[in-house]
Amino acid sequence: MKDGIHPNYREVLFHDVSNDFKFVTRSTIHSKETMEFEGTVYPLIKIEVSAESHPFYTGKHKIVDTAGRVEKFRQKFGKVGSKTSIAE
Repeated sequence: MKDGIHPNYREVLFHDVSNDFKFVTRSTIHSKETMEFEGTVYPLIKIEVSAESHPFYTGKHKIVDTAGRVEKFRQKFGKVGSKTSIAE
């Protein structure tokens, strides 16, 4: 492999914020935050869903808060390019 062309592949801490589950794996993802986990400081990546909280793996149905995304989009862009009507 050539030197200097590959991203930094290192251990990273992923934190599932929906159930406070943390796990360490290797990744090239960049992060400005760090957190100590089991005595070692790792770059921190916060995620909303992992295998610990996903309904497919847990067998429990969980409602993910996505309400308001369409409304936010419509407030930002209005009727431009919209094929649906805006209920007022």
